[in-house]
Amino acid sequence: MTTLRFAVDNMSCAGCAGRAERALAAAPGVTEASVNIANHIAQVTGTASPDTLRAALKTAGYPARETNHSLSIEGMTCASCTGRVERALEAVPGVLTANVNLATQTASVRVLDGAVTIEALAQTVTDAGYPARPVDNDTPTERHSEIAPLRRDTLIAAALTLPVFLTEMGGHLYPPLHHAIMGSLGMQSFWVLQFLLITLVLAWPGRRFFRIGLPLLAKGSPDMNSLVALGTLAAWSYSTIATFAPALLPEGTRAVYFEAAGVIVTLILAGRWMEARAKGRTGAAIRHLIGLRPDTVLLSRDGDFVEVPLADVAVGDVIMVRPGGRIAVDGMVIDGESYVDESMITGEPVPVAKTTDDVVTGGTINGRKALTYRATAVGSNTVLARIIDMVQTAQGAKLPIQALADTVVRIFVPVVLGIAALTIVVWLTFGPQPSLGYALVSGVAVLIIACPCAMGLATPTSIMVGTGRAAELGVLFRKGDALQRLDSATVVAFDKTGTLTEGRPSLVDQYTVPGTEAADALRLVAAVEQGSDHPVGRAILASAPGDLPTVKDSETVPGYGLIASLGDHKLLVGSERHLMENGVDTTPLQAAIARFADNGHSLVCLAQGGQAVAVFAVADQIKPSAKPAIDALHAAGLKVAMISGDNPAAANAIARQLGIDHVTAGVRPDGKVGAIKDLRSRFGAVAFVGDGINDAPALAEADIGLAIGTGTDVAIEAADIVLSSGRVSGVVNAVDVSKQTMRNIRQNLFWAFAYNTALIPVAAGVLYPAFGILLSPMLGAGAMALSSVFVLTNALRLRNIAPVQDDSASVTYAEAPA
Repeated sequence: MTTLRFAVDNMSCAGCAGRAERALAAAPGVTEASVNIANHIAQVTGTASPDTLRAALKTAGYPARETNHSLSIEGMTCASCTGRVERALEAVPGVLTANVNLATQTASVRVLDGAVTIEALAQTVTDAGYPARPVDNDTPTERHSEIAPLRRDTLIAAALTLPVFLTEMGGHLYPPLHHAIMGSLGMQSFWVLQFLLITLVLAWPGRRFFRIGLPLLAKGSPDMNSLVALGTLAAWSYSTIATFAPALLPEGTRAVYFEAAGVIVTLILAGRWMEARAKGRTGAAIRHLIGLRPDTVLLSRDGDFVEVPLADVAVGDVIMVRPGGRIAVDGMVIDGESYVDESMITGEPVPVAKTTDDVVTGGTINGRKALTYRATAVGSNTVLARIIDMVQTAQGAKLPIQALADTVVRIFVPVVLGIAALTIVVWLTFGPQPSLGYALVSGVAVLIIACPCAMGLATPTSIMVGTGRAAELGVLFRKGDALQRLDSATVVAFDKTGTLTEGRPSLVDQYTVPGTEAADALRLVAAVEQGSDHPVGRAILASAPGDLPTVKDSETVPGYGLIASLGDHKLLVGSERHLMENGVDTTPLQAAIARFADNGHSLVCLAQGGQAVAVFAVADQIKPSAKPAIDALHAAGLKVAMISGDNPAAANAIARQLGIDHVTAGVRPDGKVGAIKDLRSRFGAVAFVGDGINDAPALAEADIGLAIGTGTDVAIEAADIVLSSGRVSGVVNAVDVSKQTMRNIRQNLFWAFAYNTALIPVAAGVLYPAFGILLSPMLGAGAMALSSVFVLTNALRLRNIAPVQDDSASVTYAEAPA
């Protein structure tokens, strides 16, 4: 029985509060509920889960307010650690979900707003054995580096262990060395020296394993640190007894394994050091994005520009950026002309011209002339901050594929402890003499080699590197699980206007009768269209060459076109029917009219002096990158569909030119949802690509929604993935990143599972009866460390993903007009 206090939205009166209160009181497990309209706070007592309360309020129309908290956590070393932290957080009243990332050593916790503080969450994690501290969500920061302390501890452990290892193992390989040591020091003194050095190793650089692992073992929830602590402590304890109380051990079993304990600690620390260095490289994308913000800006103060810290900039401040400098925050140019490199946002390598009233984006690079601009967004509201937040959110996500690893790891460590105990019993019962020595070596080897570090790193490291590289390619995964869902898509459906096409009509073709100059005919139509605000008229006007003649008596005929006079000639501009209604024979234009109509183009006819002289075709042109992108999707084995509100003739003409497999045309925005459901029933999982303006319902309905942004429009809530370059090629790159990342994750998980499955029996000694092979705990420690390094190195290969399609790609369409 708990009492929760949390915020409720959408209440405007006492009646609202009453309805919300009744909804809560009726929820299963609630014994008492009250809602205060003054502070919008609900107080609920009972056993109902936060999810139950959230669902009850959502149904009533008064959703519970939710918020995200972030924690930085120390001491997590394997998947069992992350699972334990997640379970501890999820057990806190008021917590909706908890997602812990081993690679970044962070936790993202979604809670009912006001039900639990971030400090309480940090304390919960600390009490579970992993020191935690709150992280400010508004300021993207990197996790404190572990590299320096791990490097220090590794070097100290190696320096203390190396003399023991060289003398002990060297004595076995080179007997004269053993005799020399025995002759100078004697066995007892030699063992005491080993005891001193290795005890120092365990108590100093190795204390991290005991500080975390032993308390968790005492609580009945052992982790990887517990396995290392048990293994090294067993080897050290046995050796210490053999050194100082040999009478307690059976005759023939008095041997020391100090070098094994020292080498295990050294190798695991070395492995973690390499892991930390590799983890640092996985966060390169975030570091690069954060590094795009300048530390200081030139701010206008009392008529002068003075250098101030970036944090001092507020909305409305006037800032000057020098030639070659980075634009600090989002703003609008108020003085100056220059070119700005926006490739970090759009992926477009060509600098963009900027002048008064143009928008500039923080993090982009100014050209050769100074600009003065007014800040319109600062801090967490800038485009760059939102991009960083998207990347960090995706990198911290947990994919469905990780559920299998989490399930295995949850029971893995207790099972390993059982296997180690069984190994010791079997060796003591059936092993050759000295059986106690064999039992110790095999038991310790099982404990050390079975640490599930690689399992815990397999998925999050690939996600971090993959989503980071995707961001550099202009693909922003807003939700990490979109990586896996996009990989499972079987059909990619595109909106037409603004996605596959430019989104604005333009003149694409024309035909003039013999004896009439094409340029003259175009100037006549443009002259008549000068007063028109119709998009087709504006498209023709924009294409007209040179000075336009002056026409008189211009008149609009609604639904048909225009009538005007030029000298003694009457000009008719508009549809074919417009000319026919005025007695003009359109036969000379029929072939061209039919051809243009078949391509779905809008037609504008021209008659001069009662004679039909020209017809013009206006259409929304296909983006240059569309055809190569669709060809690449076909090559990847995907079906391609198009959903459009345009007329079927125009839509089918576009589809023919692009090689699209399936077309749904003439649908309203809400009809696109039904079209996506139909595609799903026919082909499977659907990825929908839209421009994010009127495609929100379709983006939300699709299994994966990809919104084509415009560089600065990156906060498109309905989409799972934002393509910030605004190019169709981004879809191909998103699919490729998804497939390569998921393949990388599967490789990592296979390696992690196969490694443990294969080597635990070897460590237990199953090969000894037939081949005399017994795995040393030292080799087990080295193999365990290398398995984690392998997984990280494999994930880092994703940094080399190249764009599948060059953004400059273009194509000439067979049916496209010249």
